[in-house]
Amino acid sequence: MTEYKISVISGDGIGPELTDATLKVLDAAQKKFGVKLNMVETDAGDACFQRRGVALPEDSIQKIKTSDACLKGPVGETAADVIVKLRLMFDLYANLRPIKAYPIAAVIRPDIDMIFVRENTEDVYKGQEFAIGNDTTVCLRVITRRSCVRIAKKGFETARKRNGKKKVTAVHKANVMRVTDGLFASVCREIAKQYPDIAFDELYVDAAAMRLIKEPQKFDVLVTPNMFGDILSDEAAQLIGGLGMAPGANIGDDFALFEPIHGSAPNRVGKQTANPCSMILAAKMMLDWLGERYNDNSCVEAAKAIENGVFKTLRNGPTVPDCGGNATTMGMAEAIAAALTV
Repeated sequence: MTEYKISVISGDGIGPELTDATLKVLDAAQKKFGVKLNMVETDAGDACFQRRGVALPEDSIQKIKTSDACLKGPVGETAADVIVKLRLMFDLYANLRPIKAYPIAAVIRPDIDMIFVRENTEDVYKGQEFAIGNDTTVCLRVITRRSCVRIAKKGFETARKRNGKKKVTAVHKANVMRVTDGLFASVCREIAKQYPDIAFDELYVDAAAMRLIKEPQKFDVLVTPNMFGDILSDEAAQLIGGLGMAPGANIGDDFALFEPIHGSAPNRVGKQTANPCSMILAAKMMLDWLGERYNDNSCVEAAKAIENGVFKTLRNGPTVPDCGGNATTMGMAEAIAAALTV
């Protein structure tokens, strides 16, 4: 049986608590389904910067390069030096952020099930900013045809694999940013013609923000440029109980990194009240990816069991305060681990 090397970045703030909780669930999945994961601790983030003067040391990069995947907790102020750098370094061009209703009281509607397929390597997040004199600053928005093509294809391929509405919505602002978003929109239209089995429509980003609140049940796959996807997916997460329910995957052709989409929440450190589902579901996405990439059914079964365990625990308890209960972060993880079934 294949053993997968997983580089693990615990992160900052509540990151180590979420990581411990997630490893508890993954340990149970390994024992139950025979998955073999070699978890390699990897140093990065604010605490690393304070100790070593660099947020992402070369030895950590080498650990990640020699691993099959990376599992990362939330990072604090040095996020741009860690996750943004890793996305570019490994060309993790697709950021997948599923937004799905689970059985908790804070869910707006029980039929929400969408996924953001966000371009992950360019746009304003390339960080190409400069000042002109003392009173003017400029941020360059880089949008290339190559990146538009591959993220559009990823969106349609994602829709084809899902059991949802088989629909892709391209989100842009081409009526104002006619060159950059104009290119993104035109490429999405071109790619849509290659997928006649998938419905296609477009929304301006401001209209998408409104419709996510008004009619979230109508969305399936949303394909977006980098910054729009970042903002809209955070908005959409609030519809399903908050960022604690929102996992994310950074996918490239040869490597992938998995993480909760939220920040490090330093005000909650040590309280054991953080919702572990975001990172546990990110680990579920990691197992799905490993299973598909290596044709490993044990990973696929373990991923299904983890999601089922989350469902059962959210429905029956115990849960953390964010989900209506009074359990600790680790207590909820232990309950999920005990509830693993296919």
